[in-house]
Amino acid sequence: MAVELVNDTNFENEIRENGKVVVKYFAGWCGSCRLFSPKFKRLSADDRFEGIRFLDVDAEESPIARNLGKVSNLPTFAIFKNGELVDTIASNKEDQVVELIAKLN
Repeated sequence: MAVELVNDTNFENEIRENGKVVVKYFAGWCGSCRLFSPKFKRLSADDRFEGIRFLDVDAEESPIARNLGKVSNLPTFAIFKNGELVDTIASNKEDQVVELIAKLN
């Protein structure tokens, strides 16, 4: 499954309509965010996470989505289940992000 870029216009719809969602919050100036992008894309295709929607959100351009994910540092990853925030982590460590996503299963 591909990673889809969303913004304030369609973010709430995406987390409501998809039962399990993981979001990567990033900014264009964030080097760690850019370095994690290929890992996030690879995780989105991982069979362990089938049925989970992967979204990218530019935290600077989407303040509503950023607030819903309780973002304070970048990159931040948030998991949502049935439209509700379950947990977040500010990290660039793949194993920590995998542990977070696994909470949705």
